[in-house]
Amino acid sequence: MALIDLERHCALDADEAWRRLMDWPRHGAFVPFTRVGVDTPVGEGSTVLARTALGPVGFDDPMEITVWRPPEEGRPGLCGLEKRGRLVLGRAEIEVRPDGPGSRVRWREEIRVRGLPRFCDPVLAAAGRRMFGRTVDGLLRTGS
Repeated sequence: MALIDLERHCALDADEAWRRLMDWPRHGAFVPFTRVGVDTPVGEGSTVLARTALGPVGFDDPMEITVWRPPEEGRPGLCGLEKRGRLVLGRAEIEVRPDGPGSRVRWREEIRVRGLPRFCDPVLAAAGRRMFGRTVDGLLRTGS
């Protein structure tokens, strides 16, 4: 599995950073050719579905929210996801914690693409760091 671990500090308080990061449809604005939807209300057991496609060729990346704990009263927020697709497998954790006047975000992900040999993991991890880093940076910068 490719391991992705990135961290960001931002001036937003933890509640606002969480709100922006959990705005699943906005994730698609930062991942090329991707749309993201989510069951409502959002919480444990909800499904997040990312559809990446160029014309008729594409794939689905369904994820189940396994942990849903928004930040409250100084306690960090945590969202856990299990990737349940036919092509993309793995799990992710998004943690948002108060940090001084702002907050610190940590995105950890273990990802595997079916059919991709393990020796490709370093390339997959580098691509994931770039893509998820761009997504986190964009969401924290532009919130809705």
